[in-house]
Amino acid sequence: MEITQSDRILVGVDGSASSIDALRYAADMAAALKKRLEAVTTWTAPPVDPYVAIEWSPEQDAEEILSESIRKAFGEAPPSGVIRRTLLGSPARTLIGMSENTYMLVLGSRGHGGFAGMLLGSVSAACAEHARCPVLIVHTPPDLTRGHRRDTSLIPRDT
Repeated sequence: MEITQSDRILVGVDGSASSIDALRYAADMAAALKKRLEAVTTWTAPPVDPYVAIEWSPEQDAEEILSESIRKAFGEAPPSGVIRRTLLGSPARTLIGMSENTYMLVLGSRGHGGFAGMLLGSVSAACAEHARCPVLIVHTPPDLTRGHRRDTSLIPRDT
């Protein structure tokens, strides 16, 4: 069965807390809208040194990250019918390419890497700008138990 634009909600997953929150949110939306949920993790092949023998598979790492993220998001009861995909390619380029046949793309605001304090990661920013479908960026609330404070300077106050 071919998936059309109205069939799926796509969520990018990299194992970060933000992407796990996005996965939960996307699952709720997919259920409410009666859409398929497709969780995608990407991987890239590093340059290979022919003189060094290593037993490492970036594709297998990506599969483990995706499986562990789904377990963290849903425990032992993931949504039925969730499609799991690990794809070779950069995250932004891959997700933007997939967005053409997607009802909505859901991403966490910050993945692994980047700079602390940024409000939006490079992948979510690129997808928000270039995707061919609506993009929902899920912001993870700050962990108030660890001393982080929410910046309230932009919240209007009655004077």
